[in-house]
Amino acid sequence: MRTLRAAATAALAAATVLVLPLGAIAHPTEARDVHHGEDDVVVIGHRGASGYRPEHTLAAYRLAIRQCADYIEPDLVSTKDGVLVARHENEIGSTTDVADHPEFADRRTTKVIDGRSVEGWFTEDFTLAELHTLRAKERIPDLRPANTAYDGRYQVPTFEDVLRLARRSPTCDGEPVGVYPETKHPTYFDGLGLSMEEKVVKILERYGYSDEEDPAFIQSFETGNLRELDEVTDLRLVQLADCTGAPYDLVAAGDPRTYADLLTPSGLEEIATYADGLGPCKDLVIPREADATLGVPTTLVDDAHDAGLVVHGWTFRAENSFLPAEFRSSADPAQHGDLVGEIRAFLDTGMDGLFSDHPDVAVAAVAVATVEEHR
Repeated sequence: MRTLRAAATAALAAATVLVLPLGAIAHPTEARDVHHGEDDVVVIGHRGASGYRPEHTLAAYRLAIRQCADYIEPDLVSTKDGVLVARHENEIGSTTDVADHPEFADRRTTKVIDGRSVEGWFTEDFTLAELHTLRAKERIPDLRPANTAYDGRYQVPTFEDVLRLARRSPTCDGEPVGVYPETKHPTYFDGLGLSMEEKVVKILERYGYSDEEDPAFIQSFETGNLRELDEVTDLRLVQLADCTGAPYDLVAAGDPRTYADLLTPSGLEEIATYADGLGPCKDLVIPREADATLGVPTTLVDDAHDAGLVVHGWTFRAENSFLPAEFRSSADPAQHGDLVGEIRAFLDTGMDGLFSDHPDVAVAAVAVATVEEHR
């Protein structure tokens, strides 16, 4: 997936990572000269470079591209008038300023989403024109206070906005930037008459993504929609797997299988009949011990590879709050720790890619791993 870079570039990346403190690496400066570029491990900008800008904004996606991400990831939900927009959830109270708009106060409500009661404002109750009167804000301000400086600057982008950005933005290797959309809550939206899958495929085709060789993956935590997509597109599909629980479409159908059942060797072989990849919660790859340190890796990556699946783990974040205990820099949950160290531990399992809120750090970590592998 990547073109070869000069060994000197990778060596420079390794030296930078080993000498500078993590904060210096993670600072959102031009990261193009700190690109790993010599292996097939892909870095996916999780909701863009959401460690540095409010998630799912064009600013976050642009920064992820500048930081050398191979793919940018828009999570997709639907508006009332059937337009696909980039939000992690259809509830938008925590990621937009909707609460500050008195004209929408009466739209605050409680809904049951995938069996869970959720209170707030929901994209399916807004037209795109109404949604465009809102502005994005940082979802976790306590952990990312610097991101709040960008609150109120950006609209909620449509899926097509993201694709237009991708189409005019090369990666640091000069290749087309990849897109990695996720359809959120497909069973729920199907029940509202706002099915997303057909629209996702048509829009991707409109922007030139239609073949398995194109830089695009479609991902989902559910299974039935991926099976349907497998019938209508040649694009690569990824079955997401949470640390616990079960795909909601199976729950809704009374199917007792859980994610754990899907991740057995026979379950992975079944996934490989309709998908090309597995996107596991990282704790499924290396579980945490009771003291929050990393434990012994499972056989999941090898088992998935045996089934013919690529493995893209999630989610790698720099804040201590998200890191295993041995990689934390202090007791401050918002301070950055050794994300490079954590990623290198996971790359040792053979993962083919990773989702990160801090693409520049992920790129640097892959560079270090690549240099060491070639020594």
